[in-house]
Amino acid sequence: MKDAIGAFPAEHTIDADGFANRKLIRPSLNRNESFSRNDHNHSASPMGERRPDRNDRGDRGDRNSGGRKSSPPEQTNAENFYYQKQMQSKTPMVIVLRDGEQVHGVIEWYDRSCLKINRIGAPNLMIYKPAIKYMYKESENGKK
Repeated sequence: MKDAIGAFPAEHTIDADGFANRKLIRPSLNRNESFSRNDHNHSASPMGERRPDRNDRGDRGDRNSGGRKSSPPEQTNAENFYYQKQMQSKTPMVIVLRDGEQVHGVIEWYDRSCLKINRIGAPNLMIYKPAIKYMYKESENGKK
């Protein structure tokens, strides 16, 4: 079983009101002492070099306080920027669905799960994104 790390007793002073001044009991942070008492598999640095303690290392502003890498963002927003650009310029688009059907129109509106397409001479459509195989600008004439 591991030896417990030595602790310093808390000082107790009594205020005039009769309440004790409470302090936390903190463990001894002297690493050399704890390593010599405990039989660890850790050895000293080769050639007697001093290994820097955690607080001796340089500031690592690129990491968050948890010490773990943050996960990448769920979305890059590239898709949103593309839709916004096509909406603002009212670019005629061709949307090819998974079943091979082609829908010609202009993107009027979009959200996370669907697109609203305005069509000339036909009813407007709301298309779910999972049903879209790919899309391209009508001026590209289906180069994909």
